[in-house]
Amino acid sequence: MIDPPADGAADLPIATKDALRRDALARRDRLAPEHRARAGERIADLITDLALPSGSIVSGFWPIRGEIDPRPAMARLAVRGHPLALPALLADRSAMVFRRWTAGDRLVPAAFGLSEPAAEAEEVDPTVLLMPLAAFDRRGGRIGYGGGWYDRVLARLERSRPVLKIGLGFAAQEVARVPEEAHDRRLDLILTEDGPIVPAGDAS
Repeated sequence: MIDPPADGAADLPIATKDALRRDALARRDRLAPEHRARAGERIADLITDLALPSGSIVSGFWPIRGEIDPRPAMARLAVRGHPLALPALLADRSAMVFRRWTAGDRLVPAAFGLSEPAAEAEEVDPTVLLMPLAAFDRRGGRIGYGGGWYDRVLARLERSRPVLKIGLGFAAQEVARVPEEAHDRRLDLILTEDGPIVPAGDAS
C-alpha cells in the first residue's frame, strides 16, 4: 500500500471523500505513459486468470481522464465468449444503464466526456462489472467521481441477482481507508498493476 499523502489528506479523522479523491487522482495523473500501457496489459493478464461464470455478460468502461485502460482485458473476455457491455446515461440523465457492445461498434460522445454505445444498442443487465474508480482501500471501499451512478445501478441490479464488482485502478490510487455512507457498496475484487486484492472487509 502507498503511504498517505504528507498533508494528511488520507488521515481518517479529517478526511473527506473529496480530499481522498483529489489526492488519489493527482497521484494517478503523475504516472508515466509507459507505466499506464504496461498496467493495462497487466490487468488483461489478471482478468484471464479469473474464473468468471461461463457466458456471463461483463460491463467494462471506456477510459477517460487518465483511467487505467480496461480495453485489453475486455478483448480477452470477448475471446473467452463473454458478451460485453458499456455503461450509458439515459438522455435525461435520470439513470445509468448498460448497452451491449462489441469491438468496432460505434460509440457516441456523452456527458462528462464519456463515450458510450448509441441509444439503439440493446440494453442488458450484466452480472460482472469492471468498475472505474478514483480511490480504493483494502476493505473493498471505493470512491468514484461523486455522481453515485454505480451505487444506484447496483441497487437495481442486485435486487434480482448477485453482481460481481471488480474495481480496476492503479496501485497509486490506494488509500488507507475510504469513508463509507449507507448507500456505498464494497468491491468484491480489486485489480491493479501490482496484482489482485481480495478485500479483507472490516478485518483490515
